[in-house]
Amino acid sequence: MEQVLVVGAGFMGAGIAQVCAQSGYQVHLSDVSKEAIENAQKAIEWSVKKLFQKGSLKDPPADILKRLSCEADLKSAESADWIIEAVLEKEDLKRNLFRELEQIAPKKTPIATNTSSIPITRIATVTKNPERVLGLHFFGPVPFMNLVEVVKGEKTSVNIFEKSVAFIRTLGKTPVRVHRDIPGFVMNRIFSAAFREALDLVADGIVSAEDVDIGMRLGYNWHIGPFEIADNAGLDTFALVSRSMKALGEEMLVSKSDLVESMIQEGRLGRKVGKGFYRYTPDGKRIPWDEKG
Repeated sequence: MEQVLVVGAGFMGAGIAQVCAQSGYQVHLSDVSKEAIENAQKAIEWSVKKLFQKGSLKDPPADILKRLSCEADLKSAESADWIIEAVLEKEDLKRNLFRELEQIAPKKTPIATNTSSIPITRIATVTKNPERVLGLHFFGPVPFMNLVEVVKGEKTSVNIFEKSVAFIRTLGKTPVRVHRDIPGFVMNRIFSAAFREALDLVADGIVSAEDVDIGMRLGYNWHIGPFEIADNAGLDTFALVSRSMKALGEEMLVSKSDLVESMIQEGRLGRKVGKGFYRYTPDGKRIPWDEKG
């Protein structure tokens, strides 16, 4: 059984670990935070039980959970066949982690980053074998989103790139090949351009966030609107990505408004805390911000 090490037990890391375990891999989920590990374990256990009840999984939850182990260090990198980094969107943090992982992992093991904005080549510069470094940009919630961008850095080998495309398919996901390494890759650049305009329109008082979401669902057949997406991902995550894009010289993809930053200061981080662009009732119902639940 091939082994996968996922580093970072947050929302994305937990989701990646879950789908890998569901797909038959032995998964090690690593995080220095005991709280993050505990939260991830609870979330994964709850999710696989729900999916099994709905008939979406072939293996019983107990079998899937047996394939998952959690740890505070990177020792399992020694025997990992795949390594996927999913820590915070901070370049220095990722570079330091890749420097450490390369010293532990077998030379044949691909080391992937789940970054949504930082060019793979920038992260790979700290490694001695950049040909095995690439991007595997999952979309969240990972168990329900079928898209993964497979991003080729300047020095990623063709063999590692194609091997990773095949790996993503074993997870039941659809890979989109990104052949040129640019900030934000493909899907996030397209979404960032749309969200930038939507956010500026709301900040300027021209339209409400709810009406933008309604318009994009009904007028452009989006399944959910841009502000629903932002709340689901977490506004603190959006802010990190925006700062990263700005630092990389991509200001044209970032809103001129400070609306998101001010919402974060108010504790409005999105669905995970029950308030963002919308309010959320204890049972998860979404209601407009200016209405009472």
